[in-house]
Amino acid sequence: MAAPLLRQRLVPLVGLTAGMALIPRRTAYAEEPPTDSLAALRRRRPIYDTPSSASIREIAATTPAPASGLTSTPQKEAAAASPTRGPSPTDRLAAQIARSRLFLHRYASSAEQSVNNGLTRVLSAEDSLATTVRSLAPPKESNEKLLPGGIYVLVAAMAGSIVSRNRNIALRFITPIITGVVTANYVIPRTTENVGNLIWKYESRFPVVRDQHLRIRDGVTHFWETGKAHSQMGLAMAEDKVEGVVESVQAWVKQGR
Repeated sequence: MAAPLLRQRLVPLVGLTAGMALIPRRTAYAEEPPTDSLAALRRRRPIYDTPSSASIREIAATTPAPASGLTSTPQKEAAAASPTRGPSPTDRLAAQIARSRLFLHRYASSAEQSVNNGLTRVLSAEDSLATTVRSLAPPKESNEKLLPGGIYVLVAAMAGSIVSRNRNIALRFITPIITGVVTANYVIPRTTENVGNLIWKYESRFPVVRDQHLRIRDGVTHFWETGKAHSQMGLAMAEDKVEGVVESVQAWVKQGR
């Protein structure tokens, strides 16, 4: 009975001994890192790398130059040496749209300026025409009436054309003008004067026409003054003749008594 009991106690002891014999042996050191996975995760890594055994010259050769102005190479040369990036398709499209908008703005501004200039010229011409027509009208204090006066001038011009219908072409052309101008100076003198001033204003722009007009006016004025003087002389001579005849008759009548 003691043998089975001893056997039962020796079986676990033999199994434990066999297991320890089969486990590989490993030397344990005092500073050996723990083999636990959780401890390995919690282990902190150093911030800086382990210093190498490189010399000071090797470290200086591999150190890049600073970007400050202390170096002998300018920053512009470094920027020029670096590869430049071309504009993207979006940038090119934006630039094209900007140029198109500027072109359309210039075209719209030019068209608007042309329309404004045209309207300005039209309004200026309309104002000039209205001012010219107002300047031809006689003043209110002159008591001139254009409606019957204009009809009288037209009738006088037609009468001059009828009178000279059997004459040469020059006389037929100038007679209605003379009769119309004379009638206008008598019927509507202020309006005729305003029309003459307007014609003179336009003639002054052409020196040849102006000089010809001056010569014609001087000739007509001289002819009129000469005719007026001769008529006055003739009238004075007629009056003298009439007075002489009257005196002779009076003397003859006295002698007859």
